[in-house]
Amino acid sequence: LDILKLENIAAYFREVRKKYHAFEGQLKGYDSRILVAQVPGGMLTNLESQLKQQNAADKLDQVLAEIPRVRKDLGFIPLVTPTSQIVGTQAVLNVLTGERYKTIAKETAGILKGEYGHTPVPVNAALQARVLEGGAPVTCRPADLLKPELAELEADVRRQAQEKGITLAGNAIDDVLTVALFPQIGLKFLENRHNPAAFEPLPQAEAAQPVAKAEKPAASGIYTVEVEGKAFVV
Repeated sequence: LDILKLENIAAYFREVRKKYHAFEGQLKGYDSRILVAQVPGGMLTNLESQLKQQNAADKLDQVLAEIPRVRKDLGFIPLVTPTSQIVGTQAVLNVLTGERYKTIAKETAGILKGEYGHTPVPVNAALQARVLEGGAPVTCRPADLLKPELAELEADVRRQAQEKGITLAGNAIDDVLTVALFPQIGLKFLENRHNPAAFEPLPQAEAAQPVAKAEKPAASGIYTVEVEGKAFVV
């Protein structure tokens, strides 16, 4: 292992980190709660961010305790993207609303309906019946229920690009997939990707505060102090 190459890599990312320092959370070290709550490390920082946005950072321990219970209700679904975010968001909702499943996220309902495939064990039957509202869960491969959309989307992207004067990539399918993955902002990104003014400025490091001048010590002197009838010269 070439240690010098590792140092070069570390030096590179020290500079990169400065750009994203403002987005760092407080969870930078080992946290044993990850093992108890069965939470991936990246999911933990995401939860911290969600709670801060709701001015509820003090509820993190309650959310971590709720996550295993939500995961059990959802058939012990593996905590990988996107299901880890779904479980985490539902746990946050359960804690912040003060009542479990008072609000059920659309994605949570999707898992209960079978839209994310079979779970390792059956989901909570009462919750499933609540979201199905008399309907039937998906029992086949969920993707088989989707109609092919790529050709239609590609035609739509090309049409909008022509109307708005957007230059697509040499391999246009890359831009089509960008819009497919990010339908709300994909086209706006393509429209402005060569316009730096359209993007937020990089976060700037806080300016260093000037060092305050040290106050001059008081002038020295000789004093006579009397303690219990005895005089001391100091």
